[in-house]
Amino acid sequence: MLMNRTNQTGEDLFSCYSPSVVGYRYFAVLWGCVVTITGTFGNLMTILAFALDSRLRTRFNVLIINLAVADLLYCTILQPISVDSYLHLRWRSGQLWCRIFGLLLFLSNSVSIITLCLVALSRYLLVAKRAVFDRIFSNNGLVLLLMSTWALGLVSFGPLWSVYVFVPQVCTCSFHRTRGRPYTTILLFFYFFIGLGFVGIFYLLIYRRVMIASKALLRYRFSRRSSRKKPVIASQGTNDSGVESGIANTCSSEISSQLEQAEYKIETTCKNNSAIASESSAAKNCSSDIVPATPAPTTSAPSPKSASLGDDGEFKRVTRMCFTVFLCFVLCFVPFILLNIADKNNKAPHVLHMFSANLTWLNSCINPILYAVMNRQFRQAYHLLLTRAYAPFTCLWMRR
Repeated sequence: MLMNRTNQTGEDLFSCYSPSVVGYRYFAVLWGCVVTITGTFGNLMTILAFALDSRLRTRFNVLIINLAVADLLYCTILQPISVDSYLHLRWRSGQLWCRIFGLLLFLSNSVSIITLCLVALSRYLLVAKRAVFDRIFSNNGLVLLLMSTWALGLVSFGPLWSVYVFVPQVCTCSFHRTRGRPYTTILLFFYFFIGLGFVGIFYLLIYRRVMIASKALLRYRFSRRSSRKKPVIASQGTNDSGVESGIANTCSSEISSQLEQAEYKIETTCKNNSAIASESSAAKNCSSDIVPATPAPTTSAPSPKSASLGDDGEFKRVTRMCFTVFLCFVLCFVPFILLNIADKNNKAPHVLHMFSANLTWLNSCINPILYAVMNRQFRQAYHLLLTRAYAPFTCLWMRR
């Protein structure tokens, strides 16, 4: 009775009790448990797949693993504490851990956003400026970039240590809504609006380049069909992301050099799924189909499958995948940010604040699901890991 009275009068600084959220908390607890289990298992599987499958150990997937580590930090350490807070409608871990929680929360989110920006940037540079990509995303450059993501997040949100408090509106620890201004406003604008805009701009640029190259390839193929048949030599190489690309080169003097360059660009782009499909991860987050970087035998003529890689179906599939990842990232964070900006006086319903905060939880567990659904190599690696894990139990069952 004393606890309820304290909660209802708001005298307990670590309480988020409200009659309007008593029933909702059970949904939040169930949702948090699902996120904890799915996110911990999925992100751990992603890291193990990268470590055990040599086909996945590419420079692109290093960024994906950095994203998985940030999500794993949240799902294994922070999410269970949030579930406990919603279950009891109060913070039970003390002021010190409240500040640590707030710092780790924004560190994880900032690393995720910076990594998504790097993924989008790397895909654009690979398509548009390969030499620049090789310089920035070299092995040493990647190490420096990964260290910088965590250092920048820590430097950005570390100064807020003294203003991390329990926020009853979302039943978790965060920075104080007024004491941290205007620094907190600048940070949120930089990470969420500038960061999201940065990713969106590079998606748009990639889409534009691929669309232009696709149209050029269609014109090239039409010209090739109408031209006199000449001997064709096909040379195949391996691009940086580990995806074999077949580039058809013709000796016909009737085909313009501009169209040949267009074919080279689009066929390389279409086969270089890891140069485009990993953009979102999104988007938070995803990477593309990756095959071993082994030399491919040369052939006397391009195969029909190689010639059809630039078709509309493949282009639409890659574009739809990238857009889906980016859209998931936006849906997770934008409602929460917009609500906090619009409701400065906390007049919105308590349950609405909680729901918008709970929606951000999804970002930490959805990435592995997207990898499994949209990426063949990660899906195969997940299946192999599960098969190995279940093998001892299968043997015991067979002996019985």
